[in-house]
Amino acid sequence: MTLTTVDIIAQRLFEAGCRHAFGIPGGEVLAMMEALARAGIRFTLTKHENAAGFMAEGTHHANGAPGILLATVGPGIANAFNVIANAQQDRVPLIVLSGCIDEDTQLSFTHQVFNHKAVMAPITKATFTAVEGASDLMIDKAITIATDGRAGPVYIDIPIRVATAFHATANKHLRKPLAAITPAPSTQLQEARAKLAASKKPIMVAGLDVLYDDGATDELKQFVERFQIPLVTTYKAKGILPENHPLALGGHGLSQRSDKVVLPLLESADMVLAVGYDPIEMRDGWINPWDPAKAIEICLIENTHYVHHADLSFICSIKEGLKALSYGLEPKETSWPGGKMAQAQQQLSERFRFDESWGPATVIETVRRIAPLDTIATADTGAHRILLSQIWQCHKPRSLLQSTGLCTMGCALPLALGYKLVKPDAPMIVFTGDAGLEMVLGELATMRDLKIPLVVIVFVDASLALIELKQRGTRRQNLGVDFGKTDFAKVAIAMGGNGVIAASETDLEIELQQALDGDRFTIIATPIGRKAYDGKL
Repeated sequence: MTLTTVDIIAQRLFEAGCRHAFGIPGGEVLAMMEALARAGIRFTLTKHENAAGFMAEGTHHANGAPGILLATVGPGIANAFNVIANAQQDRVPLIVLSGCIDEDTQLSFTHQVFNHKAVMAPITKATFTAVEGASDLMIDKAITIATDGRAGPVYIDIPIRVATAFHATANKHLRKPLAAITPAPSTQLQEARAKLAASKKPIMVAGLDVLYDDGATDELKQFVERFQIPLVTTYKAKGILPENHPLALGGHGLSQRSDKVVLPLLESADMVLAVGYDPIEMRDGWINPWDPAKAIEICLIENTHYVHHADLSFICSIKEGLKALSYGLEPKETSWPGGKMAQAQQQLSERFRFDESWGPATVIETVRRIAPLDTIATADTGAHRILLSQIWQCHKPRSLLQSTGLCTMGCALPLALGYKLVKPDAPMIVFTGDAGLEMVLGELATMRDLKIPLVVIVFVDASLALIELKQRGTRRQNLGVDFGKTDFAKVAIAMGGNGVIAASETDLEIELQQALDGDRFTIIATPIGRKAYDGKL
């Protein structure tokens, strides 16, 4: 069977595990969209390309396959810039497909024309332009680049004429998976083993790169249990060790309240293991948080960020690095004498237990108590995300989805929509601020059309609370952070869902239980009042 360029691209994406694509079509991508459908990849129309990209990311977290974003020329690609940059900083394998005006036509035609690849180059791992007769090679390379090592976005321009050109023979160019890189025997590896064996107060900091190395999560759990090493994670890596585990210290990165407990532990430790740890998620308080002389780093790629340092650094598979480091060493029964870790866990728990009859912490704790243990939560960017990331316990990886590298608003709802399309039976809760939800109100219609019964918790304070808090903290005037109150309950009803207001713990318990049992999406607006996050972050 003779196939066209777009058919080959679509088939290879299907073979890579992709089953969903998202975006807004234009005339230049119609052939690509039809090819995706023929290959068995469902296209979902969204209201904005930014939301489409986050929905694509949501599918990736649910099934491990690359996400697909389809955007038309000009404004479509311009609208998608933010979410593609987010994919780069949050290590999301995202295939971005767009049309482009044929090169000869561009010589005398300027409508909606700009250099897509020049715009995309700084925020992607690679950019391609499809050429006749080589779409098989191009898409195989694109998938490999997007998923290999540290994952990220790849951009593909498909000229109109090339899209429907017949491709005489389609060959398989997929490279065989690379063998996991194991640290070579060396004096540095011997030194690292000796340091581990001698340590009495070790601590590990693990990050999102652990999620992208097959088997690394299980190996890490065995490693910390074998050597009794307390584990600190970034927000994105929450749940790689169940957070009710006696060695789990939870996720950290943006909270000064938690830093006052965790950073002194890093300073007093006699060995710090940085495992798959990327400081792109952390605030500036995490610049050089430990002495490099006592640090061992296991990372997928070379440390060029200089946010932290380690005298012993191994660029290798996370899984194989941990296996090599532990080889030949005896297990340990205890570490941190004097019950120091239990004290730290208690301190962290107490620091995020507040004396409030109603407020954002009460909302989070109430939802966590009622929602099933295996609930997948999404968080938008803002003050609520910091508090949620400290309070919400995760019991498996990828169970609190958020934007942590770029920290972009408007991500929580579309992340959940993409995830639920892949796993419709997964219990899921969306947490968002009122400003974040107002950015993506159009996607309520997408949720309605998809018939996805999500529960959306909205923290209502009519303010960009985190920025307003920073204004007051630096004694600046209140400027550009306040807005009017939206009646989200009525908006939800107008958009085909359910909408309620919960202004107390009892109200929230009742409304949440009903929403979890509902057959339509529900927005639960929780008025928390001004300055609700003071002293909590």
